[in-house]
Amino acid sequence: MSKTVKDLTAGTAGGIAQVLVGQPFDIVKVRMQTAPQGTYNGMLHCAGGIFKNEGPLAFYKGTLTPLLGIGVCVSIQFGVLEYTKRLFANQNVLNGRGGPDGKLLTSGQLVTAGVLAGIGNGFVSGPVEHIRIRLQTQSNTNPIYRGPWDAIKKISSAHGIAGIYKGQNVTFLREASGYGIYFWAYEKLVQREMAQKGIKREEISATSAVLYGAAAGYALWAVIYPIDMIKSRMQTDGFSPAEGQKYKSAVDCFRTVMRTEGVGALMRGLGPTLIRSPFANGATFLGFEMANRLLNSF
Repeated sequence: MSKTVKDLTAGTAGGIAQVLVGQPFDIVKVRMQTAPQGTYNGMLHCAGGIFKNEGPLAFYKGTLTPLLGIGVCVSIQFGVLEYTKRLFANQNVLNGRGGPDGKLLTSGQLVTAGVLAGIGNGFVSGPVEHIRIRLQTQSNTNPIYRGPWDAIKKISSAHGIAGIYKGQNVTFLREASGYGIYFWAYEKLVQREMAQKGIKREEISATSAVLYGAAAGYALWAVIYPIDMIKSRMQTDGFSPAEGQKYKSAVDCFRTVMRTEGVGALMRGLGPTLIRSPFANGATFLGFEMANRLLNSF
């Protein structure tokens, strides 16, 4: 297997782990972000309402789309990240920096690699999250879509490819800014442990991978949460004024939310995100690192 194929495969393993661990928290986050003000008085109220009214399986509503899509997304993230890191490492060797193999990348190089990984990921994560959010927020009693494929078919039939990619500009902004800091934080923590203990990357423990992934996840959400909230509003908004469209653009959405609901609305649903983050992101990096080591042993 080529190095790129190994990276893509290991990234898929990380993505599947992320979805299985994080999906119940994500649906609570999305419901709180998109519900009218005052619908829920907190995270537990929202989660309790979902459990009481829709049953425990509702926490995995719309999971098929992210399970397939996020696996691809995280695969792309790590594929682009690792490829860019190798390019920078080769440059470092030619310039005599970054250690004997050039792999000790600078902060600027790591952020750049993360930004490119986020943009590459955004082409898939935008439509995947759009479909997932539509399924997560629709009524159980009178659902518009029977499942992800039905949603894709109906939206694309009525609104074309632009309908599937609704909210894409703000998605790219979220991915580029978020993953720049996300991978920088993780890689710097890995570099720090390698330097302190004089060990190789493959000798980093599973516990460290989980802890560093958790820390990177918190860094990610500290940067992107308000952007994510606007993205969720855009992706649950109507497609036209006749279909109940509230916002003309992401900028209009931001201004409307600030004017009508205040700055606090930008942080609505943060609780389940902060609880979900260490588990989901720790699982992501653990899945990637362990799968990568296994593949590289062949």
